Amino acid sequence: MKYRLMDLLACPICKHFPLELHVFETRRITEELRTQKCELYCGYLSKWLEEMMLGEKPPCEECWRIEIVNGIIFCESCGRWYPIIDEIPRMLPDNLRDRNEDIKFLASWRARIPKKILENGKPFNLSE
Repeated sequence: MKYRLMDLLACPICKHFPLELHVFETRRITEELRTQKCELYCGYLSKWLEEMMLGEKPPCEECWRIEIVNGIIFCESCGRWYPIIDEIPRMLPDNLRDRNEDIKFLASWRARIPKKILENGKPFNLSE
């Protein structure tokens, strides 16, 4: 998954934007890339573009060279979390999620996941 996707994603349940991103593992891409600038929100810097200082140039080229392999996307509004596994964000509605797979993901990345997700995340968490 590219950081750029954070400029496009909203929570599929409550439609909140932007979402919170926690990156656990990345890989660097070395081939020639075509970069496209974000429009509203820079996921790489976790900043609204309008909050960036005048004249501050976003690091678009650096951003496009990084692929997020594993991580988690969190919606502060409704408390839902979505895993990023093998570069793919899995943003499914609650009824299509696999509880066992989600609990296994939380347990395997426990040291890197914020407490609020581990204890209170929806639809599943480690407090259940």
